[in-house]
Amino acid sequence: MADVTDEVAPRVEFIALVALTTSLVAMSIDTMLPALGRMASELGAAHANDRQLILSVFFGGMSLGQLVYGPVSDSTGRKPALYIGMGLFMLGGLICALTQSFSWLLIGRALSGFGAAGPRIVSVALVRDAHAGRSMARVMSFVSTVFILVPVLAPSVGQAVLAIGSWRAIFAGLVAVAVVNVLWVALRQPETLPVASRVRFSLRGIVRGCGETFRNRLSLGYMLGSGFVFGGFIGYLSMSQQVFQEQYGLGTLFPIFFGLLASAIGLASFVNGKLVMRFGMRRLSRLALLSNCALCICALIASLAFAGHPPLVLFVCYMLVCFFCNGLLFGNFSARAMEPMGHIAGVAAAVNGSVSGLVALGIGTAFGRAYDGTVLPVVAGFTTSALLALAATEFAERGARSPVDAVLEL
Repeated sequence: MADVTDEVAPRVEFIALVALTTSLVAMSIDTMLPALGRMASELGAAHANDRQLILSVFFGGMSLGQLVYGPVSDSTGRKPALYIGMGLFMLGGLICALTQSFSWLLIGRALSGFGAAGPRIVSVALVRDAHAGRSMARVMSFVSTVFILVPVLAPSVGQAVLAIGSWRAIFAGLVAVAVVNVLWVALRQPETLPVASRVRFSLRGIVRGCGETFRNRLSLGYMLGSGFVFGGFIGYLSMSQQVFQEQYGLGTLFPIFFGLLASAIGLASFVNGKLVMRFGMRRLSRLALLSNCALCICALIASLAFAGHPPLVLFVCYMLVCFFCNGLLFGNFSARAMEPMGHIAGVAAAVNGSVSGLVALGIGTAFGRAYDGTVLPVVAGFTTSALLALAATEFAERGARSPVDAVLEL
């Protein structure tokens, strides 16, 4: 398969552009984590855990939006779909920056999430247009490595903004980044979907593409697996500010601890990018998933022994290893789910992202709303997610491999 990006732009620039486009989602979450309590308090949220809705409605809007942008990108090209999504993302950000009520903040966040689905879907489709198999997994891993700098640094940026001004400036900054991103795409990234390869937009085609994605056992299993794994992270993101700033009393040190944990995912993504071409997606991800299941079960037992208040050092060490194991999964799971779907990449990416996002939102919200001042909901969320992901991927692989393939993968 010809590498479209190598013909029109340096690979490093392509990876950087895709990473920035993808990172809008992380920026929209992580920069405001230190400000969640202040936003909820100033705008009159009714319950302490209502601050988590600022994240949840964003994920919900993004999950629903992905069903729209995939088919649109398949019919009009990747760039028009991205421009539409960016426009809605910026409009939602402006609503959040100007609102005086908690309800309108949530509306703006939902609209921003719906818009952010555009660049998220398009970035995956851009990579899939140009790469396949292990090459795609390798590119996605390097994109993830650049992308992970955002959660490492973004909470500190949000904390710095709060130190000198209002949380509203965070939303204004996100709008400015989106403007830069749109200009970069418009000026430097050629369209990767030729006119001859585009599919006419039709509801029948969307339904047919969805059916094909669901009927493919490999795609379905890894789509659900991605949702289960990400569910643990949504729960963690929802509770992280309360856990570190309130339960452990870290205050302004919260961004440092959050960034430290996020760096474990970045390291894992970089390691995966180096090893996946040699060992394969399945072998690496299965080993990481089995290890994480064992780790989380042990951590849950230990957390119960400490009545939900383990020493900070012990909790952070567990989270570092857990995040590293999960970091080996994200790129591989996404690539494995998309591998058989190259002929309908846009629709497949939409279904994959939407379904996995809704699954993750359900799991993460349930554990997040259960936060009770202890780390038990966090650890239980990761444990449940890991075990469900293991079941989903085993279901996928048992139907996808022949007996010979199974022996060779051992």
